[in-house]
Amino acid sequence: MSVPRPVEVADEQRGEEILAVFDTAFGELLAADPAAFQVKFRKMAASAFAFYRGTACLFYNDLERERTGAGPFLDERTGRVWIHGDLHAENFGTYMDANGRLIFNVNDFDEAYIGPFTWDLKRLAASLALIGYTKALSDEQITGLVETYADAYRLRIHALATGAKDDEVPPFNLDTAQGPLLGALRSARSRTRFGLLDSMTEIREYERRFAPGGGAIELDAATRYKILAAFDGYLETLPESSLARPDSYRVKDVVGRRGVGIGSAGLPSYNILLEGNSDALENDVVIYMKQAQTPAVSRHITDRAVREYFLHEGHRTVISQRALQAHADPWLGWTELDGAGQLVAEVSPYAVDLDWSDLDDPEEIATVVADLGRATATMHSAADNESGHSLVPFSTERSIDAAIAADEEGFSRLLVDFAHSYGARARADHQIFVDLFRNGRLTS
Repeated sequence: MSVPRPVEVADEQRGEEILAVFDTAFGELLAADPAAFQVKFRKMAASAFAFYRGTACLFYNDLERERTGAGPFLDERTGRVWIHGDLHAENFGTYMDANGRLIFNVNDFDEAYIGPFTWDLKRLAASLALIGYTKALSDEQITGLVETYADAYRLRIHALATGAKDDEVPPFNLDTAQGPLLGALRSARSRTRFGLLDSMTEIREYERRFAPGGGAIELDAATRYKILAAFDGYLETLPESSLARPDSYRVKDVVGRRGVGIGSAGLPSYNILLEGNSDALENDVVIYMKQAQTPAVSRHITDRAVREYFLHEGHRTVISQRALQAHADPWLGWTELDGAGQLVAEVSPYAVDLDWSDLDDPEEIATVVADLGRATATMHSAADNESGHSLVPFSTERSIDAAIAADEEGFSRLLVDFAHSYGARARADHQIFVDLFRNGRLTS
């Protein structure tokens, strides 16, 4: 009889912890749709980074357990700002804002909440360590990337805090972006609404309808009625500027969709086809309605004022995105369906994610990472006393700038140390997760 080695015991204990965290985060959804989680977990098994993307719940559990969520640079203000909640290197991309401009910035606000600003930075830093590892960068090169991110964030926050003019801190658009960011924006610009419609719909009897197949699920009359009632509730959440032409919101068709992506497994979702801004069929608009999820970070924030501010998770997601993203999607709103909060937004043809697959040159990667640091700082500074929301009644950028100024070197060192330590933790966890999954421990 062999005696288990200490590392095996440690792995077994960590495996049990992962199972417990997953049960809290995914238990109900997994029980309702185990097939969807088979797909989710198989995607997560592909790489340590894919695993990291799907485990914000484990990340925040570790921050709380190791007490690294509190500490340097956090006070009663910097510990209570609007954060993205799942900030990793692939949650950046393009969108068309309410002014019709293509912008490159942070995307996917499903996990957004109020919390310490360093939590976003740590999550991003660890993701850089994981990406660097997959590209066979040395520990020294990974350190350099995290330092580049930290420096770019710090400089942009300082510029914003000291009243920099708009032309000194411009958004990333077709006129200002460079390199892979400009490539993503140009790719988005080459897309058309007609191309998106052609991939999802067809013309029947002189009217556009959703095409069968392709993941679309036909709805029975009772479900369709509930969706349309929820849609009416959604219209009441839109700003007046979005309702200038009421005919734009005439519903043409509705279909069901299964939750897609690592973060949406098991979540019911629906696509709704609308008239758009004219009678022309090529101007029709597709929006989606999906059940919003409980953000992982919220389980580790005990502030009652934050929790009671939101009507439900759909409301939280929309309010958070409007706070963090300047000139957000004009179709963005919320509603309720069967007592659950829903997020509603456009299925946009202009959404292009930053593609890391062809980013291999260390200098080019560093340039992109610096831009991500600037984008993060801009996001954090947007959601404060000037955003129209009362949860953060102070200047975020000034508070963060003052906190970092107290220990410039320590700020960068904090993120570098965390990136290496948690990157190693995530790689080890990924292997434990794969063994749990292939042995039937996750979906049984």
